Amino acid sequence: MNINALQSLERCPALILNADYRPLSYFPLSTWSWQDAVKAIFRGSVTVISEYDRIVRSPSFELKLPSVLALKEYAPAARSPAFTRFNVFLRDQWTCQYCVTSFKTNDLTFDHVIPRSRGGRTSWENIVAACRCCNTRKSNKMPHEVKMYPIREPRQPAIHELQEHGRKFPPHFLHESWGDFLYWDTELVS
Repeated sequence: MNINALQSLERCPALILNADYRPLSYFPLSTWSWQDAVKAIFRGSVTVISEYDRIVRSPSFELKLPSVLALKEYAPAARSPAFTRFNVFLRDQWTCQYCVTSFKTNDLTFDHVIPRSRGGRTSWENIVAACRCCNTRKSNKMPHEVKMYPIREPRQPAIHELQEHGRKFPPHFLHESWGDFLYWDTELVS
């Protein structure tokens, strides 16, 4: 297989739905590479819902690449979100909690509201998204010392809050076959 064909296949991820036909996660959107999707089909652990026009072949078999798969067995959702840098940015909607300006991921840092040097912990309740300028300005000071207070009190979000925030930041690639399965539980506007 030549490089161009391989790169083209890399643009064929499969949207993964739970057994209830909801995405396993909205952000990051639950997708598998075409290789993992094909393996799951052969294992019999998924149902093919929709396919790309692309076909992969072996000497004895050919298969249309799946664009949407549903798990055959329901996978329970996590009860609480993982405490990660990405999820902090998602909770804070890529907005510096001090200057209230939106940034790209690469331009954000996270700040300990109560600095670690002052006994602050690295936890949902003490970490906020901050731009580099505000983070440098605040440094290891307490909020009252520099009069810099986060616009929202940091707290652990619920999974559904992160999913709701994630819907506002769709991934760069959404295949047309995914439309029927994304955001179907949002309120319709009349």
